[in-house]
Amino acid sequence: MHLLCNKKSILNLKRHLTAQLNEWKNKSNRKPLILRGARQVGKTTLVKEFAKTYQYQLYLNLEKKADSQYFEQTDDVKTIVEALLISNNIVSKDLNHTLLFIDEIQEQPKAIQLLRYFYEELPELHVIAAGSLLEFALKDVQSFPVGRVEFLYLYPFNFIEYLQAINHHAGLEQLKSVPIKPVAHKILLDLFNQYTIIGGMPEVVSEYTQSHSVANLAPIYESIWSSFMSDTEKYTSNTTAKNVIKHIMATAAYAVDQRIKFQNFGKSNYQSREVGEAMRNLHQAKIIQLIYPTTSTEIPILPDLKKSPRLQFLDTGILNYILGISAQMLVLDDLSQSYKGAIIPHIITQELISIQNKKVELPHFWVREKKQASSEVDLVYAIDDKIIPIEIKSGSTGTLKSLHQFIERTNHPYAVRIYAGEFEIQETKTPNGVPYLLMSLPYYLGSLIPEYLAYFIKNYQLS
Repeated sequence: MHLLCNKKSILNLKRHLTAQLNEWKNKSNRKPLILRGARQVGKTTLVKEFAKTYQYQLYLNLEKKADSQYFEQTDDVKTIVEALLISNNIVSKDLNHTLLFIDEIQEQPKAIQLLRYFYEELPELHVIAAGSLLEFALKDVQSFPVGRVEFLYLYPFNFIEYLQAINHHAGLEQLKSVPIKPVAHKILLDLFNQYTIIGGMPEVVSEYTQSHSVANLAPIYESIWSSFMSDTEKYTSNTTAKNVIKHIMATAAYAVDQRIKFQNFGKSNYQSREVGEAMRNLHQAKIIQLIYPTTSTEIPILPDLKKSPRLQFLDTGILNYILGISAQMLVLDDLSQSYKGAIIPHIITQELISIQNKKVELPHFWVREKKQASSEVDLVYAIDDKIIPIEIKSGSTGTLKSLHQFIERTNHPYAVRIYAGEFEIQETKTPNGVPYLLMSLPYYLGSLIPEYLAYFIKNYQLS
């Protein structure tokens, strides 16, 4: 398996959030923007690239004492900006063409608090703040500027961003066609397999674009995961709690093929309360998130927090590295066989998470738990007044038993199968004779599920 692009290509830094940053820039009632996301997903790079669209740029990294001191010396935002203009040798007071980028803002809770005054006293200045671990920093913010800031969320590259990064313009062009043309299937499936193996962390994608070697990626994965591990010191001050978090990070990857219990997680002696608290901390940091089931078959989707969740890692490439399966995945024709069938559902879930950039809204899966006949649908997705069941299967066959259980209980005839085959839509029936419409999507359309569902519902009805 090889990357279908020029070995000397330069990583394309364009992200899908760029369009939303431009929208924010042109708003008449623009508020300071906080860009949120886990470490090393590309927040700083994205904003620095966007900053090139401004005549003037002011940059602060609050991990540096010299930059943090601007907020330690005064509470007056006008004084802070004036001092920044002088230190950057900028004479112009034309703040409409100036971007102030406050990076690593979680290091200075006072700076978060002062964002409201940038909005109230210097509305013409464009202000973007970025930070990871913000949920933990907010505990020390005396007065959060509710209603005076807005948020965007950044995740690792999704498949479309990956194609942009490697400059695969032909693949991107084909993805604009809804539905996808059969002629594009083989190449896009090969590219998606590569993306699934290496994941979407920007530094990993950059290295793979240059070297085409999965073996060269190991030090980068190790560095990223080690930085997450070292961050555990910031999640809690309690020694036992730190140890629980470290245990979870060392063992969680081996539980991605199953729903989990907090009690004695990872064959430990830790209690449910201890593991639950640690899991929630990792969830807030977006390193390992909890995906909860729902029993809903009609709007709204209501997660059942009393039922066992699944685990979702920030990035599938990191997960593959921890499991030690990246090399063996290279020889598989259908990656649904990888690690007990868990990797493809994981990457499709990651794709859906990546497009939720204005709010934190995790996907859910559906369960019907009975003593003699339990059912579980891999994902459900809400569109209009419908909850759509999504099953992830290998090949063009495979049982859809749980999906049929869902269809027989919902108020519409639409269902989705995600698999390694080509796009198709067919009218079929459940074993009990209930007719429904099944849209089969190839794996590489995961981040386009909303567009395909809209197309599906608009153009197809039961005959």
